[in-house]
Amino acid sequence: MHEHLVERFLEVYLKKIVKYPEHIAIKRQTGKSSDYILCIHAAEKDAGKIIGKDGKMISSLKNVISAIKAKDNVSYELIVVPKQI
Repeated sequence: MHEHLVERFLEVYLKKIVKYPEHIAIKRQTGKSSDYILCIHAAEKDAGKIIGKDGKMISSLKNVISAIKAKDNVSYELIVVPKQI
C-alpha cells in the first residue's frame, strides 16, 4: 500500500542531497513473502554520499522507512547500485 510512498520519498530526498540528481532512480523488486527490495540507482560519485560515513546515512534512511514497515507489516531492503556516468 505504501510502497509507492516509500519510493517517492527516497527519490525526492536523495535528489536533494546528491550532486547528480538526474541519475537517481528507485527500482522496486519483490523479495521474500511480503518484502520489497528497493534498488537505489545513482551516479558512482554520489553512492558514497548516499551510504554516508560508516553507513550512517543509509542507516538513517532505513530507520525512517521502518516506521512505514511497522504500519504495513512489509519489510524494505535498500541496496545502492552505483552507475558510471
